[in-house]
Amino acid sequence: MQISTQKACYIGAVISLLLLIALCVAWELVLAPLRPGGSWMVLKVVPLLVPLRGILKRDVYTLQWSSMLILLYLAEGIVHATTDKAMPAILGWIEVGLVCVFFFCTLFYLRPYKQAAKKLAKQAIQKASESVNE
Repeated sequence: MQISTQKACYIGAVISLLLLIALCVAWELVLAPLRPGGSWMVLKVVPLLVPLRGILKRDVYTLQWSSMLILLYLAEGIVHATTDKAMPAILGWIEVGLVCVFFFCTLFYLRPYKQAAKKLAKQAIQKASESVNE
């Protein structure tokens, strides 16, 4: 059974987002919380939950803006990976990896839609310029 590249990218984006949500929750409650027993920092997962429904429905607009939102988590992961020691640094690198997977899978999934939109825009401009010249 062969799976298309676009479908594989969509699956990769969904899985990486779900893993990122799980990582953030586990990080702040169990693995390396700021305070023993967990912290309110677990609320950092809420922005990731906002686009989840749209992503699961393959909404192109949601995938577009969530690919920008995810970059905040890239910044957080890089900060933890390069400034913390032991477990938080490892978790930071894992976060960076999951964000990169989500970002690139989203870009490759959206590529055909962007190409189609450019083609339609070009046709509309051409049609408009022809009607002006008439």
